[in-house]
Amino acid sequence: MDKKYLAKIIASDNEGLQMISACSAGAKVKVSDIKYLASNKVFLLSIERAKIETDQEDKKINSICRFDFVDKVKSKNIDQKNEDLVLELIAIDYLKNKVDYEINLIFNDNAHIALTTETIEVRLEDQNEIKD
Repeated sequence: MDKKYLAKIIASDNEGLQMISACSAGAKVKVSDIKYLASNKVFLLSIERAKIETDQEDKKINSICRFDFVDKVKSKNIDQKNEDLVLELIAIDYLKNKVDYEINLIFNDNAHIALTTETIEVRLEDQNEIKD
């Protein structure tokens, strides 16, 4: 796999976030691959996604979606004890509150995670291609 196919998208505004959302739509996420490092204010999501931004939609790729400056994480309808549970990421959007942002990760089955952040700083970084 050629390194140049491994995308790295960095978002610091709504437009960038929409791009990451589009690239992540339909991605599979295992509950055990969702991590919040509170002391670093970093929220990490390891996802398995299709390469929709190239003409290689049949290619599956492991990517890390990283959110920085995260002060608080709330999840709803996710059984965190069930580490093997696989969620499907539908979209990522955000709301601007008075002083901060709330980034919403929307999954299937009405599950979602809300991240309270002081600024939008999100990166999607491909790790490796998944071989069948």
